[in-house]
Amino acid sequence: MADTRIPVAVLGATGAVGQTFIRCLADHPWFRIAEVAASERSVGKRYGEATRWIEGELPADVAALPVLACDPAAVASPVVFCGLDAATAAETEPAFARAGRFVFSNAKTFRMDPDVPLMIPEVNASHLGLIERQRKERGWSGAILTNANCSSTTAAVAMAPLHERFGIKTVFAFTMQAVSGAGYPGVPSLDILGNVIPYIGEEEPKIEREIQKMLGKYEGGTVVPAPFVVSAHANRVAVENGHTVCLSLAFEQRPTPEQAIAVLREWRGDASVRGLPFAPEPPIRVRDEADRPQPRRDVMEGRGMATVVGRVRPDPILDLRLVAMSHNTIRGAAGGSILNAEVLVARGVIPRGGR
Repeated sequence: MADTRIPVAVLGATGAVGQTFIRCLADHPWFRIAEVAASERSVGKRYGEATRWIEGELPADVAALPVLACDPAAVASPVVFCGLDAATAAETEPAFARAGRFVFSNAKTFRMDPDVPLMIPEVNASHLGLIERQRKERGWSGAILTNANCSSTTAAVAMAPLHERFGIKTVFAFTMQAVSGAGYPGVPSLDILGNVIPYIGEEEPKIEREIQKMLGKYEGGTVVPAPFVVSAHANRVAVENGHTVCLSLAFEQRPTPEQAIAVLREWRGDASVRGLPFAPEPPIRVRDEADRPQPRRDVMEGRGMATVVGRVRPDPILDLRLVAMSHNTIRGAAGGSILNAEVLVARGVIPRGGR
């Protein structure tokens, strides 16, 4: 029987995010990995020869694929999942969009462009309206959709139901970010073992801007950023997977911890996302234990797509404080992109059926 799933390509397939795409897409009901692409040093090799596989078993069918150039002339798939670095993405992603492909990006390059959706579909599915504007203004038939910074995603999911219900005014965010967020081979062991690095280049401004955009309102073909102010501190810690964000929040209408917990537990996000293959049910898991969430215990909740929230309590300076955690390379990267693509398939923007 012919495989009727949608053929997809993974760009930057040998890197940490590219490998996560491959693990997440293995046996996906809607998508099949038809092509892998990477840098020139890998082009022409079999994927299994070109990559240093990090985790689990490399799927045999993907291992046998030839590595292609990251060029729309070489890659035929209509859907492209991109794990390229920002500098490479700056030229490569628009080339694919001009060629009519749907590009699901994890690079920072286009996140803040006013015509590019910065997506968490449970939170801001209305922002997909920017695709029409993007196509009109840039004159291409494809589209670029981006994920946010991994910590921005963790914070924004936890904040979304509280902002909807109580109106957030002020955000203080302190992140503890896993080493996998630096890619592979990443942070040298002697720099991170037994240590905390209180600086990640460009991270704090990204977190501050991206949360405002993701929680902004889509009005008249544009996204109006959320009006609250964000102060972020970004830290690299000796954790393999899972970004943890400690949030202190001030509100227009101050909730009690019990009210906030009830809202977080009840929230299901945008109805169009529910039931999709990579959509976590529910999107937020609230833990009552005093010492949760923890990356080691909670990072794979919802197959790595759920955001785990705990320690919701009063804040003596602002109104409320809590801890949120999610998987940085699944929810914050590959899995998030896959869910974005599923939403476009469900809406009929990406046609079903392979070739």
